[in-house]
Amino acid sequence: MKKILIFAVILVIAVLPFAGCSKTDDTIRINEVTHSLFYAPFYLADSLGLFEQNGINIELTNGGGSDASMTALLSGNADVALCGPETTIYVYQQGKQDYPMVFGQLTKRDGAFLVGRNFEPDFDWSGLEGKTVIMGRRGGMPAMTLQYILNRHGYTDGQNITMDYSVQFNMLAPTFASGVGDYVTLFEPTATQIELQGSGHIVASIGQEGGEVPYTCFAASQSYIRKNAKTLETFLKCVHEATLWLLSNDNLTVAEKLVDAFPGTDVKDLANAIGNYRAADSWKTTPSMTKESFTRLQDVMENAGELTQRVEFEKLIDNSIADKITL
Repeated sequence: MKKILIFAVILVIAVLPFAGCSKTDDTIRINEVTHSLFYAPFYLADSLGLFEQNGINIELTNGGGSDASMTALLSGNADVALCGPETTIYVYQQGKQDYPMVFGQLTKRDGAFLVGRNFEPDFDWSGLEGKTVIMGRRGGMPAMTLQYILNRHGYTDGQNITMDYSVQFNMLAPTFASGVGDYVTLFEPTATQIELQGSGHIVASIGQEGGEVPYTCFAASQSYIRKNAKTLETFLKCVHEATLWLLSNDNLTVAEKLVDAFPGTDVKDLANAIGNYRAADSWKTTPSMTKESFTRLQDVMENAGELTQRVEFEKLIDNSIADKITL
């Protein structure tokens, strides 16, 4: 399969005129679960100048895992978390007051890749019997989605495969590189870095295998959403228009707008990466979440044994802002 070649990321803003969003004067502190081209529309809204031209100031920090991003949100160190919606379910079930709700969806499938020790151009999921797969943190979307896939292919932890949940998200790559496990789930650019180090090879797209699920969303406390509804509407509209811009331009053109955010990456490699994510149909074209996709999310969580009781869609998904933004 084609390899997505992206490396260290620094978010920068390139100022370009764009009149699609209404004027505001606000700073939004966003903590993202990781930094990846998987979130290209969000970064494009910045690099195209949409946020700056419309008075929105983005302060971006990296959590290194959905649990850490949600902790930043709950502790008041972030206004918005860009993370998996499963974390809002966990917080809700803890009975917390002013619990976070999802107000916009960005991606609609897993953005990780399965990385193995050997080059496998004809990789088949049936070849994992007896292997050890580093899954990530138990209860996180990367681990649950991969378990969902493995179970569907007939694998049961401790019987015909070993699913290792002992490694935290930001330690997956170094743990695998140290010689632990036969396979691991990794996002880009980490998966490609592992290949360049000679420690492994990308063998499959987990997102393509796992199908559509609400994977990455914007979440905030209910009080923040109420007090900042207009700002969040402008924010989502900018991300939405960046998504449309991405989908209406060729990969090289998109890469040229993002290349400053990925220093050290050849623009052609970046274009190839964009093409791979485009081919996987990774991004939502409207930020509203559907009940059907939320149900599938809970199917994945239930399969992983991480859902004690299903949660009603309306309890955690606030589409009141996102529904105003359409194609």
